[in-house]
Amino acid sequence: MSVHSNTKRVTTQTLQEMKMKGEKIAMLTSYDYSMARIVDDAGVDVILVGDSASNVMAGHETTLPITLDQMIYHAASVVRAVNRALVVVDLPFGAYQGNSKEALTSSIRIMKESGAHAVKMEGGAEIRESIERILSAGIPVMGHLGLTPQSIYKFGTYTVRAKEEAEAERLLSDAAVLNEIGCFGIVLEKIPAVLAAKVTTSVDVPTIGIGAGPNVDGQVLVVHDMIGLTREFSPRFLRRYLHLYEDIKAAVGQYVTDVRSTDFPNEKEQY
Repeated sequence: MSVHSNTKRVTTQTLQEMKMKGEKIAMLTSYDYSMARIVDDAGVDVILVGDSASNVMAGHETTLPITLDQMIYHAASVVRAVNRALVVVDLPFGAYQGNSKEALTSSIRIMKESGAHAVKMEGGAEIRESIERILSAGIPVMGHLGLTPQSIYKFGTYTVRAKEEAEAERLLSDAAVLNEIGCFGIVLEKIPAVLAAKVTTSVDVPTIGIGAGPNVDGQVLVVHDMIGLTREFSPRFLRRYLHLYEDIKAAVGQYVTDVRSTDFPNEKEQY
């Protein structure tokens, strides 16, 4: 979609400037054209094409099953809708772990085939080589520390991370690594607010929290959770701005009733 002449695109540089000025960054997920259009139009700075599509779009229990091809499909759909926001795409599980060459190949495919602006990867020092390789190809990388859903089977739970001192120290050192090698931002998921604040002041790049308290540079939520399209998921950090599940269900129920009672279509709704 062509950029409106009066629309200034958000870039990684924009986010850096926002951090410097103390302006908060608003980030939401999107996985399809229609939703991304609304989210972009509403003024969100960063749109994350999250591997959470595995849960909310495909109904999987975890983020692990989604493939690189599926991520590219979702990302391309989002990019076609966006005029302003920076579009970041999750590298899915298996597309980068343990193999920096594969990580680069996966990232190049995302950039070329979807037209997105950056990739996001979960992990710290252990994926350093992969991040460096991707960055050397000129592809911006966003980091992700704390609760890393792709490692769910390692931790066995989605509880708050880094409550113990050792894990908190490791998270701080991982953040320093991501900062040093050139990630343009870091998502901090489900960690104590005090630790998130510490990370935010210790790195030069913007931090985006999800369940990480207010003292970060921005916030991210899954759009389906935020507008209440999902019902089952209710973590403490989630604020529901709408309750669309009930609204849409009521509308569909009314449609069913109108069809059965031959109220729809009426005289004005036919040719």
